Amino acid sequence: MAGITACGTSKVPQANYSHVPVADTTITESLFTDRSSSISEENIQKILDGSYKLPQQLRIAVVRLDPAGGTKRYYWNDEQYIKSQQAYLDQFVLQLRQSPRVVSVTAVPDMLIAKNPGFTTLREAAVRMQADLVLVYSINSDLYSKYKPFAKPEIKAFATSQLILLDVRTGLVPFSTMVTRDVLSQRSKEELDNYEAAQRIQREAVLETITAIGEQMKGFFNGNSLGYSKQE
Repeated sequence: MAGITACGTSKVPQANYSHVPVADTTITESLFTDRSSSISEENIQKILDGSYKLPQQLRIAVVRLDPAGGTKRYYWNDEQYIKSQQAYLDQFVLQLRQSPRVVSVTAVPDMLIAKNPGFTTLREAAVRMQADLVLVYSINSDLYSKYKPFAKPEIKAFATSQLILLDVRTGLVPFSTMVTRDVLSQRSKEELDNYEAAQRIQREAVLETITAIGEQMKGFFNGNSLGYSKQE
């Protein structure tokens, strides 16, 4: 006689995961090999799966690089060039100090930067200055003129500014951006020649890019990143 089996439903006990500890994946130190700036496959996974948080209060060191990627080149006999570079640095400092999280901003002296600085060199210089972040920027600008008969020439300047923020503790780059602006104008009555006008217009284009980058950085510091970031 065939056995009789009863059909019915049974409740399976549900596992309780409320008390299972969650591993802390916050990155607090550099996982890059210092000198070679290389990284293992294991550490790649840790970085991509990990999280990143900025310190609440920020000390920022500022470095300007030549557009070609090397150190800055000075033209000691060009007063306007020197003044323009100082104006760009001042504008970056002004933008940074508008964030309540930024407690200090310092330009890194040339003597602390190698001729062709890499991430390791920048980190070491920032450590000596006790900075939390290194702001590295590069500016490239140019202009052209359109000459019209019996009229003042229209001068148009282009400027592209690139910027990264390098976290000194982790070696990560939590924010990066590139902004391009152009300005079209004419020589004013106060300017002696077209060269003086062109320098002014070119400087205005650069300052516009810095102002735009400043707005992006403020959003990033406030938690609304417009560049690369992974935060909780």
